[in-house]
Formats: sequence, C-alpha cells, structure tokens
Amino acid sequence: MKKFDVEITETLQRTVSVEATSQEEAERMVTEAWNNDDYVLDSKDFIDVAFKTVGEHELSENKEKLDVLLVQPGAYPQKVSIGTDLKDLQDAVGGTIAAVYPFADPVAIVCNDEGKLEGLPMNRALRDEHGQAYDAIAGTFLVVGLGEEDFASLSPELAQKYEEHFHQPETFIKLGSHLVILPTPDEAVQTTEEKAHTKPPAEHDR
Repeated sequence: MKKFDVEITETLQRTVSVEATSQEEAERMVTEAWNNDDYVLDSKDFIDVAFKTVGEHELSENKEKLDVLLVQPGAYPQKVSIGTDLKDLQDAVGGTIAAVYPFADPVAIVCNDEGKLEGLPMNRALRDEHGQAYDAIAGTFLVVGLGEEDFASLSPELAQKYEEHFHQPETFIKLGSHLVILPTPDEAVQTTEEKAHTKPPAEHDR
C-alpha cells in the first residue's frame, strides 16, 4: 500500500472590458482593479482542472502500538496493546476521552469524559496520600505512560505498579448522601474474557 500526493489545479478565467489608451494601460487598470478586489473570480468563471501526482510514499504495515493497562468495572486490570490514534483511545473507553494525572509517576488515566453523565458503572476510586477517596472513575479506563509530547507505553515497572494499585475491583454502594466503597470479593470478579461472553438475559427470563 502506498500514499500519493495529488496536486489539484483549477483554472478560472473572466474577460472584462475597460477603456484605455493602450494595451499596457488596459492591463494595468485591470491588474489594479483585481488587486483591489473589484474582480473576484468564482465557480462561474471555472474553465479547467488538472490533476498531477507530486509525491509518493510507502505506508508502513506495522501500525504503532501502545502497551497500556485496561481497567474495566468489576474486572482485574489487563495489559493490552492499542493503537495510538484518537479513535483507538475513544474505542477503548467507549466515548470521548479525558486525561487525568493523579500520580507523581509519568502516567495518565485516560477515561470516558462523560462516563458519569452517561451513567456508566463506577469503576475505581481515586485516593489521596492518606488513602481517602476523593473521586471515582466511571466506565472503562486506561493507564498509559507519558512521553515528551504524547502518551507512551508503560514501562514494565509502571505496568506492574499500577496493576497492583488497581488490581482489586471495587463495589460502590450509596447510603443516603454517602458513598461506601468496598473491595469486590474475588469470587464475584469476572475476567475480561468472561465479561466479553456474558450476555444479558433474554426478555422472557427477566
């Protein structure tokens, strides 16, 4: 597969009549009028179009990937490789993305920007240095590394650290105005593969 740069050249032409003492004066008058926007050519003046290939590039079949952690509600974190395009990140979290930086390490959490508004299931709490929860992430999120200008793959050490940090899924229970956050028992945790194959009950089973 190759990529080609094709140059498009459109030709516009209009004839105008002016009174002058010579050809040179007529052309000068029309040039000045055109410079002053007295004559603006548009689609009605179109007479021709030409296409010319001006560049050719080989496309790499090996799309760049990021090694990151995928953290889903009710499941253990999973190490995955995803593409670097915006759409790849959006597909992973199921919508428009937001990045938050709650840690001192060069990592970011990439989550669904409207997860709470859309009512996505609560996933993991964010805690301060004293272990107190100050926020929670709704829906699936990614833990990614940070490069000089963009997201990057997690180093093996950081992948291990944040797999342990987010290892245990959490259950969120609202009691009045309070939100109680409890570790989800291991027997209730689904693997990523189990979640993918879990089907909603049929209408007659509900």
